[in-house]
Amino acid sequence: MSMRRSGARTALWIAGLCALLPLVCVAIPMYVIRPFVPQGPRALDFALAVRHIGPLLSTACVVVALVMVAWGWRQSRRMSVRGGLALLLVIAMAGAWGTRFNIFEKMFHPYETPAFGGADTAKVELDDKVIAVQFGDEARAYPIRTMGYHHIVNDTVGGVHIAVTYCTLCHTGIVWNRMLDGRLLHFRLAGINNGNALLRDEETSSIWQQSTGEAIFGALKGKQLTLLHSDELTFALWRGEQPQGRVLLADEPYVTEYETKDWEKHIESTRVVVDTTGSEAAPHQLMLGIAAPGGSKAFPVGTILREGLIGDVVGALPVVILVGPDGASIRVFDGQGMTLTRGPHAGTMVDAETGSVWNFRGCAVEGKKAGECLREVEAHKDYWFDWMHHHPGTSVFKG
Repeated sequence: MSMRRSGARTALWIAGLCALLPLVCVAIPMYVIRPFVPQGPRALDFALAVRHIGPLLSTACVVVALVMVAWGWRQSRRMSVRGGLALLLVIAMAGAWGTRFNIFEKMFHPYETPAFGGADTAKVELDDKVIAVQFGDEARAYPIRTMGYHHIVNDTVGGVHIAVTYCTLCHTGIVWNRMLDGRLLHFRLAGINNGNALLRDEETSSIWQQSTGEAIFGALKGKQLTLLHSDELTFALWRGEQPQGRVLLADEPYVTEYETKDWEKHIESTRVVVDTTGSEAAPHQLMLGIAAPGGSKAFPVGTILREGLIGDVVGALPVVILVGPDGASIRVFDGQGMTLTRGPHAGTMVDAETGSVWNFRGCAVEGKKAGECLREVEAHKDYWFDWMHHHPGTSVFKG
């Protein structure tokens, strides 16, 4: 009898451990990888490792718990023992389910099969911003208020496999190439790291930083996605440039969850976990960030919109920043060997060398240079806290 009691106690202890471990595998990632708290690199690595191993470990725990229930059931006829064993098995199974549950995709439902409509019929307000891409003859626009909820859209445009990404907490809309070393990746939302979204590829479960495109955990750690060109434009301006373009449609079941028109004011009141004490700007100051060989620089968006045209040097690259005719869209061009001033119309500029007039697409439409186009420079909007965090040593444009 005493041996049976001892066996029943052993079964309870082991089943209890098997119930506890899956819960720990759920709790640690949820505690570390959550919004509005700082994530240290070691804590983040540990939490990601726990989340990665969680499904396998929890499955083993369920199997062991089942064995303990069967053994304990034979060792004791007491209902309290049998009931306890059954409860621990249920807890272990619930924990195992939790290790496979992506809370972030329940908060922000993925857009699995994105649908598109024509530019002339899309239900997008004219002054709403879109992330615009063009590859070959195919142009598409992804409304930011839609992207701010879904965060990621895996798409193929003009034969190019792209991941359109947006993080509302840091105001970053960036497009990455999904092809890496001959492998096509599919991305999902995986969490948050100091205010910037984390992505996970389904093929290797590696974790990627949205702002930088670098894999920070997993089999592909250290790999770098290729940045693809995109513009952030008002829908009205984009539609004028691309009347035959296609626009990402709203995913109807989740429209009520999409960002409101004043979403930026709400985000600017949220807590920032990156320490910006003593830095050159306020945490939520919206910047246009440019990274070039030899350095990086943040340009306050408010200053750009006020000036209309800015010429500067980032690293070793002369740049020209031009505000569009809508007074809200911005593009950046390589200004090598040119002196440009404001043109005769909004969103245009004139070069001092030939007197040619250049439009907002960077192409000369009048004068000696007519038909030539400037090279567009990659730039994207970012709140200061995120830009400085991922670009240490960056400078700030002072005017």
